[in-house]
Parts: sequence; C-alpha cells; structure tokens
Amino acid sequence: MATNGILDFPEQLGPQSAIDLLSKMIAIPSISREEKAVADFLEKWIEEHGYVANRSGDNVWMLSPGFDASKPTILLNSHIDTVKPNNGWQRNPFRAVFEGDRLYGLGSNDAGASVVSLLHAYLHLIEKNQPYNLIFAATAEEEISGDNGIAKLLPILPPVHFAIVGEPTEMNAAIAEKGLLVLDCTVTGQSGHAAHAIGDNAIYKAIPEIEWFRSHRFEKTSQWLGEVKMTVTMIQAGTQHNVIPDRCTFVVDVRSNERYTNQGLLEEIRNSVSCEVNPRSLKLGSSHIDILHPAVQRSIRIGRTCYGSPTLSDMTKMNFPALKIGPGKSSRSHQADEFIQRSEIEEAIAIYIQLLDQLVIK
Repeated sequence: MATNGILDFPEQLGPQSAIDLLSKMIAIPSISREEKAVADFLEKWIEEHGYVANRSGDNVWMLSPGFDASKPTILLNSHIDTVKPNNGWQRNPFRAVFEGDRLYGLGSNDAGASVVSLLHAYLHLIEKNQPYNLIFAATAEEEISGDNGIAKLLPILPPVHFAIVGEPTEMNAAIAEKGLLVLDCTVTGQSGHAAHAIGDNAIYKAIPEIEWFRSHRFEKTSQWLGEVKMTVTMIQAGTQHNVIPDRCTFVVDVRSNERYTNQGLLEEIRNSVSCEVNPRSLKLGSSHIDILHPAVQRSIRIGRTCYGSPTLSDMTKMNFPALKIGPGKSSRSHQADEFIQRSEIEEAIAIYIQLLDQLVIK
C-alpha cells in the first residue's frame, strides 16, 4: 500500500522502473497513426517482465490473471500517441533529458506518465485478490480521436463496468469533460463585379450568422462544465479583389456540456441560423460520471479535488462510467519542452493504488 508516496513494492517494479520505462518510450517517435514501434516496445517490455501482453493493431492490453465473469471489470487506459513536436523545442523532443526533478521529452506529460503509472499500479494491484477484474490498455490515436485506438479495442474486451482514463490532471478527479462539435458553415450569395451594384455579397450575409454564434447562449448550464461554448475559428471567401464573393464558409468550434447531446445542439443551431451547417462528427460528446459513484467518493476521501475538464479525451468513447485522472498538468500538453516531474509519477502510482485497492463497484 502507499505510504507518503512510497510503495511496498518490489524495487524492479517501483517508481524508478516507471520512470526508466517512460524515458525509453520518449526515445521512440509515436506520432498519431505512427505508434507501431512504441507499441512493439511496450509489448516486449511486458513480456520480458513475465506477463502476458495482448495486441490489437497498435493497442497493447493486459487482462488480470484469474478473470472471473461474476466480478465487475475495471479498465485502466491511457494513450501512447503524441502530437507532432512544434518548432519551439529547445531540446530534442525524442530524447529523455533529466534536469533535477524534471524529465523532458515529447509525450512525457501527455500522456506517457499516465501510461507507465497506470501500468505499474496495475502490476501492484493484481498481486492481491481484488473484488473486480482489471484490464490495462495502452492505446493509439487519442490525439486525433481516431478509430484505431480505444474505439477499436473496446469491442474485443470483456464488458467494462468502470474505467480510469489517464490524462494530466495533477491527480485530481475530472468527473466531467466537455464534448466537441466542429461545424462547417456555408453562406451562399451571388457573384458580380465589385464596381457595379449587382450581386449578393456572401461575406455580408455571413456577418449576422457569425454574430449569432458569437452572442448566443444555450439555456442549460452545467455545475461542472459551465455553458456550452461556441467559437468561430476559421473563415474563407472571395477569389479576387474586384469580384463579389458568392460563397463564404466558416468553421465553428463548439464545446458541449453534459446537459446536451451533440445531435441536440446541432438541431438547435440549425433552427436558429439560415446558413448551411454540416457537422464533421457527432461522436465526440460530453461525458460525466455520477458524483456518488464509489470511485468518485473514494477519490474525495483521499483528498482529490473533483472538477470539470475543458479538454477532450478517450473518455468520450466510453459508454460506461469513467474517471479522468493522471499525473502532470494539462497546460504543459502540446507545448515545447514538455516535461513531467519524477515526483509526480511516484505520487501517481501511489494514488492510483490508494484509489483502486479493494474498491467495490457494482
């Protein structure tokens, strides 16, 4: 069990093992859709340590020994893919660099630290008889909400009753997260010569539509996620300076709360504007877990703060209760010179075990 962040745990599978594993993973580029090499490495690491690794595409997973269909199943999940490094990096993003308590490298914070912490917590938890089955899954394509990550894996797993999703939350409990709805909007006019009073300028027609997206407030707000937020983020119109544009397109980023489905938001938007509105996907809805869920209640008892997360994760693809919690800070994600602290990994393993050991769920 965890005491002041120190685990009663074989040294070869303690926090230093997790840190060493993460440093090796950082050295293997794993941009979304290019995760094979790091999945191969992680699969080999698991097998070299005497455990059975399963593989589906670039997803690696483990099932606790003695699976009992009469028990509920808990999934421990985080992702092995990263975004592309931006131009601001002052260090080699694919080389683990230790500076004091910090470990620098692409994917260290988002979400390599969660992967290795959940894995080591899993290896500790399966040493004892638990009132649940346990699955560890390191999955692909989270950063692009792709179809070959957790969405591909879930149908082949045993039924899951609850999940921990590892993302940088400072080990606080994200019990809700906003969904995402991206809209492509089109306004149609009529072209003409700019020097003459003919034509119907699509840019002018788009202005009141854009103003609606800027100023509209949806009625239902959330205790944890606040209002639905809409932001016009891209616009395009015109072919040359002397031609009245007959078409103006713009993109709207919609962040939903758990009180609306994406389909419901789309219907309300279409009923309120006159432009053509086409969603890129309706799949990335808001998600939340009941605050009375046993895992949430235990997280509160062990001192974790509950909050609503503005960022999206693979939790949106899970049709069962899930809690987002992991080491690191969300603000470090996707930034140059991304890092995780060694102490954050040690703390994460201890808290995961404290949260899950002998947890009773239905």
